[in-house]
Amino acid sequence: MIEKRDFYINGQWVAPAAPRDCLVIDPSTEEPCAVISLGDKADTEAAVAAAKAALPGWAATPPAARLALVEKIAEIYQARAEEMAQAMSLEMGAPIDLARESQVGAGTWHIANFIKAAQDFQWIRPLGDGTPGAMIAMEPVGVVGLITPWNWPMNQVTLKVIPALLAGCTMVLKPSEESPLSSLLFAEYLHEAGVPAGVFNLVNGDGVGVGTQMSTHPDIEMISFTGSTRAGKAISIAAAETLKRVCLELGGKGANLIFADADDKAVARGVRHCLQNSGQSCNAPTRMLVERSAYDRAVEIARETAEATKVGPASLPGKHIGPVVNKSQYEKIQGLIETGIVEGARLVAGGPGRPEDLNRGFFVRPTVFADCTPEMTVMNEEIFGPVLSIMPFDTEEEALRIANATPYGLTNYVQSGDGARRNRLARALRSGMVEMNGQSRGAGAPFGGVGASGRAREGGHWGIEEFCDVKSISGWAE
Repeated sequence: MIEKRDFYINGQWVAPAAPRDCLVIDPSTEEPCAVISLGDKADTEAAVAAAKAALPGWAATPPAARLALVEKIAEIYQARAEEMAQAMSLEMGAPIDLARESQVGAGTWHIANFIKAAQDFQWIRPLGDGTPGAMIAMEPVGVVGLITPWNWPMNQVTLKVIPALLAGCTMVLKPSEESPLSSLLFAEYLHEAGVPAGVFNLVNGDGVGVGTQMSTHPDIEMISFTGSTRAGKAISIAAAETLKRVCLELGGKGANLIFADADDKAVARGVRHCLQNSGQSCNAPTRMLVERSAYDRAVEIARETAEATKVGPASLPGKHIGPVVNKSQYEKIQGLIETGIVEGARLVAGGPGRPEDLNRGFFVRPTVFADCTPEMTVMNEEIFGPVLSIMPFDTEEEALRIANATPYGLTNYVQSGDGARRNRLARALRSGMVEMNGQSRGAGAPFGGVGASGRAREGGHWGIEEFCDVKSISGWAE
């Protein structure tokens, strides 16, 4: 049993103010693998006080020095990558190869892109031609509270901690209590890199406790949260009294529009993307809309792809998918699969229960529903599991209408050989991101959505700007 009860506050590992053990469950075995402490108000207060005390010095540190520190963090992160992969695989069930390549790799990718963005970031810049002496200064927001989820731990931690450091903010991180081990390890990296005491602090806890304490704390100027839309609403309400900036990256129900002229690999690519990380990605393309003339073949490819997707323990090497994170998530997914059947969706792969060769662990069968209709629950609710819903469409206009008929708006997808059509849809789809023909977003592109998906913009120079206040200055001496 791994024991990690201490918090990282003011540059030191400190015991919780009041013992409150919380077990971390290995989702592959359903057995405890670690124990942490959940913080209470005294721990939150100590972390915020440390961050507040460290703010003047860190905010005044030259940007070049802050960048050099982040470059040191990047070196340590890469040198200790295997430790990080093992931690994430254990705590949230990412198969070890996925943990090494994608889970760790996401953090590497974001840190590298932030370094590149910071190298030419203009912290003070002219307003523009014809306005002599008018300047714009980008200054740190102040003390920030960072609340991160369990599904892509280092993806989200690096998207928040690194730009906050570069912007000159000090911070308190509350990682998910479901996947805390990776964040505790990340705190070691920052300590090893020499982050000054109080600049970065970590307190484990749950949303009702430490999360609410951070959201309502008068000395925290900004909350950056990634998680469910329900929790995002609660944080917004809690933060309103102290007029914080609130940046939310929330859920999604991405539509994948596949036209008859799409490339031969479009359907299989979409299925694999949906099932990746056991379907536990807010930007997963979980609604597949297929032009009717290509529909029957698409359903067959989706069935074949899902049935070829192996499921197994996170510790095993290979390209399989692992368990979902916990019992409550497993039961929610099972309930939604049953609902899909009851509401008349045609089950073509997977279904209720565990795969036949697994009798314990939170494993879900890769599931595909066909002949869905827009009003079905599986077409509207974020399932957050390896479940794909497919339906046909007849016209581009119909596909667009169905895709946009959701409160969410994170990522949508288009597969077509018609460039003009792709461009039209990219502009008309209501989402913060549109990915087309299997091409990933560019390095440094912002990640975020609209509507019930929140309106954060994380990554690259947009991610740095999110942790800055804009100051307008006139009469600047040339």
